[in-house]
Amino acid sequence: MPHGADDAMRARRPAGALAWTRARLRNIAPFATLIFLVVFFSLASPSFVSTGNVANILTQVSVTGIMAVGLTFVILCAEIDLSVASVANATGIVVAFFTLQDASVSIANVPVAGWLAIAIALAACAGLGLVNAFGITRIGIPSFIMTLAMLQIGAGICALLVRGQIAYAVPPLIVTLGSKSLGPVPWIVVVAALVLLAGHLVLTYTRFGRYVYMVGGNREAAEYSGVNVRLIISAVMVISAVCSGVAGMLGVAYFGSAQQNEFDTYLLDSISAVVVGGTSLFGGQGGIGNTIIGLFVLGVLNNGLDHVNIDSFLKILIRGVILLVALVINVYAQRMRATSASADAG
Repeated sequence: MPHGADDAMRARRPAGALAWTRARLRNIAPFATLIFLVVFFSLASPSFVSTGNVANILTQVSVTGIMAVGLTFVILCAEIDLSVASVANATGIVVAFFTLQDASVSIANVPVAGWLAIAIALAACAGLGLVNAFGITRIGIPSFIMTLAMLQIGAGICALLVRGQIAYAVPPLIVTLGSKSLGPVPWIVVVAALVLLAGHLVLTYTRFGRYVYMVGGNREAAEYSGVNVRLIISAVMVISAVCSGVAGMLGVAYFGSAQQNEFDTYLLDSISAVVVGGTSLFGGQGGIGNTIIGLFVLGVLNNGLDHVNIDSFLKILIRGVILLVALVINVYAQRMRATSASADAG
């Protein structure tokens, strides 16, 4: 082989490897972060790698994971839902408010009033999602503003129902799923795993899932292809609200009570799980697999910081820095994608 051709081959290999890494930076960075955190905390604290602690991490991220599934659908469509924590809180309070513990008639050992409370709570969260969808797709309010308003509406519903009090009444089915275990595995972990699996299957193997990626990747092209963009966006907003509602009901059982502002921290956690995992804020790229990695990054980080006995105020700072880095990678990966597309077109 001529020397010139040999040199060209050698130059092309590193360039090809660099291009491959850049193209997958959004997926590689979260996984590398997770590995680093696991190794670091394992060395820093022997108790971190125990079986019991792994179960703790899974339980701690379960409520966030259920909410993050709905948010993944929304963000893949290049939209945002800032009302997830508020909807979760409102749904948890609704199910507690409408539960009557002294109901004598039961079905499958669950009081009829318990079934009714669950049905009302699910209808409530779906209704809030429909209001979001109507405002975004029919009136034309940006999702950021519409869901910010819904955040306040959800908070108002909570305040109206509990009036500063704490509600403890929860249907037995919700108690079981939120606080009991299936053998050694908590039911809430099982539910979270099933919701994550269902979300993955829908996004990966269904026509609706393909439409979600099409709407997020290129909305105009999706419209020209005959996709009902308004319907898809409406559907993902309702999915997000229902996932938040389910998380809210189980969270109330997990915490043991329903009260105002109980889920406020879950807004940042659920958005962080999706973004840190590598799903693009610009839509069309990512998925439930990325969200799972993001959940474990946050779960390992939060749990590990407790094991190394670090200042509680520093924990907040560290989480913020990791989210910022994830956002930078997200934007940088999008720019590289746009640059690559322009080069290919040229």
